[in-house]
Amino acid sequence: MKKRALALLLCLLLLPFSLPGVPAETPQNEPPGSGQGIVPAGEEDFDVPCAAAILIDEDSGAVLYEKNAEEKRPVASITKVMTLLLTFEAVEAGKISREDLVPVSEHASSMGGSQIWLEAGEQMTLDDLLKAICVSSANDAAVAVAEYVGGSEPAFVEQMNAEAARLGMANTHFENACGLDQEGHLSTAHDVAVMSREVLLNHTEVRDYCSIWTDTLRGGETQLVNTNKMLKSYQGITGLKTGTTSRAGVCIAASAERNGLRLIAVVLGAASGKERFEAAAALLDYGFSHYENAPVVIPQDAPQSLPVERGTAEAVGLEYAVPQSILMQKGQGDALTAELDLPQELAAPVEAGARVGSVRLRCGEEQVGEFSITAAQDVSALSFGYCFGCLAYSLVSSAG
Repeated sequence: MKKRALALLLCLLLLPFSLPGVPAETPQNEPPGSGQGIVPAGEEDFDVPCAAAILIDEDSGAVLYEKNAEEKRPVASITKVMTLLLTFEAVEAGKISREDLVPVSEHASSMGGSQIWLEAGEQMTLDDLLKAICVSSANDAAVAVAEYVGGSEPAFVEQMNAEAARLGMANTHFENACGLDQEGHLSTAHDVAVMSREVLLNHTEVRDYCSIWTDTLRGGETQLVNTNKMLKSYQGITGLKTGTTSRAGVCIAASAERNGLRLIAVVLGAASGKERFEAAAALLDYGFSHYENAPVVIPQDAPQSLPVERGTAEAVGLEYAVPQSILMQKGQGDALTAELDLPQELAAPVEAGARVGSVRLRCGEEQVGEFSITAAQDVSALSFGYCFGCLAYSLVSSAG
C-alpha cells in the first residue's frame, strides 16, 4: 500500500510535465461496405425493355446499373412496399400484432383492381391481410391495413410521405396506400430501390410473405396466387413486389440472393409482364455475373485495446466497425487485404465511440474501403482532484 501511495504521489508531481500522447478523433461517417471504383452500368452498356430501371446491392446500397433512375413515374402496386414497411414497423414497436382482427371499412371494400373482395364490416387477421398484399397485391387489403395502422388512409399516407422523407426519397410523393393511379402519386426507380432495401434489411419477415406461391383465406374459399412469376423461374429469388396500372405500365421490384450476394432490381414502365420479368432477370444476371461479396479478414494480431497516457484507466478497449464482406468486382476478392492504422498509445481523455484508428482495405495497390476503429468506453484524464482522492484512499486503507 505504501508503494501505491508513493506512485500516486509521484503521479501528482509529474502530471504537469507529462508529454502529450495521441488524442482520439471525433467519430466520422464511413462509406458503405462496397468497394470504391464501382461505376454503374447504363443503357450504353446494355438496355432492358422498360422505361426506367435500377440495380443495387442490397447490403451496401451501391448502384450497379441505372436507366432513367431519377425519372418521376407512377409505380402502381410497388407502392405497397411502403405500406408493408410501415406496418412491419408498427408490429415491431408493439403497437399492433399480426394476430389482430382488422375491421374492413366501406372505403377499403370499395377499392378496385387486384383484390380479395373484402366486404364492409368483415374482419380478417392482419396476418391474412399481409398475405393478401404480398401474394395477390390486394388493394382492398392494403387500404384496410393502412386504416388500421394509421387511423385513416389519409393519415397513413402522411406517414408514408414522412417515412419517404426520412429515407431520402426526394422524388417520391404518395397519395394512397395501394398504388392505384392518382394525380401526383409518383416515385422513381431509385426511390423504389431505397424503400425496398429498407424493408428487406430491417424486416426480413417480408421475405416469408413474398415467397408464398399459393395460399388460401376464409377457410379455403379465397385462393391466393403470387403475382411474381419469378418465384418459379429465377434461381435465388426472394421477393418482392409487382405492380401494373394503365399509367405506370408493368413494374416489379425484384430481390434475389446467390452465394451471399443480395441484389434488388427495379423495373418500371415495361410494356408487358413478359418484358417486366425479362428485364428484372437481365439486371439480376448482370449483377451476379459481375460482382461478389468478398469476405473481410482482419489481421489476427489486431490489438483489442490501446494504452492510455495520463488516464484514469491504463488502457481502452477497441471496436472495429468493419463489415463482414465488401462488394467487389467478381474475381478480385482473393486479392483483398486489410491494413491497420493505429497509434502506439492514446492521450486521455478518450470518449466512447471516438475514432482512434482505421482499417484500410486494399485490392493490390488500390484502396477500396476505409473503416473506423473506435474506443469502446470513456477514459477520463487524470486530475489533481482524482489523484489526491486516490492518494487519500490509499493512505486511509494503509492505515487501516
